[in-house]
Amino acid sequence: MQWDRLFEDLEGQLASEWEAERASLDAESERLRISRLELRTRLRTLCSLDAPVILELAGTQRLSVRLRALGSDWLAAESAPGGGARSAVSVIPLAMIRGVSTDHGVLLASLDAHAQTAPELRERMSLGFVLRDMARRRVPLRIALRDGGDVHGTVDRAGADHLDLAEHDAGEPRRAGAVRGFRIIPFTAILWIRTSGDAQLP
Repeated sequence: MQWDRLFEDLEGQLASEWEAERASLDAESERLRISRLELRTRLRTLCSLDAPVILELAGTQRLSVRLRALGSDWLAAESAPGGGARSAVSVIPLAMIRGVSTDHGVLLASLDAHAQTAPELRERMSLGFVLRDMARRRVPLRIALRDGGDVHGTVDRAGADHLDLAEHDAGEPRRAGAVRGFRIIPFTAILWIRTSGDAQLP
């Protein structure tokens, strides 16, 4: 009888040690997986979750938005309409993002390997590609600049690292009589680009 009790105790200790070792290995495996996780993978997951986030941008700007799409060097976000206003889509260069604030559950969900989605074709599109599409469709834009200024207008053309903007009043279509001037804007000077909610991304 004593031997039976002794063996039961030993089996229990061995099972506990194996469980502890397995838990330790699982924890180490998870730490290793997270160490390889890239920001864009988490941003892709946040886009698929449709959760509200606050984007902290260069300078002191903070945008309360829902993430909609991820490109090669940009992120599209939709601001929640307030006070009867229509929603607006903002295209933000990834280099301007200083942080993403959200609730703890969403933050943890962005780490979940099962929640992560495969990259879409859109992730190959550069900011220049998006701006060339907006130029083709003559979409009126508001561009916030890193120095705190902003301009309204329509993109006439977009190069590899800059755009040509025909400046005109907000809400006006680009017509020769409405254009007040022309400006070359380097992509590095852009904090965000905003369209009305009607404008579709490519």
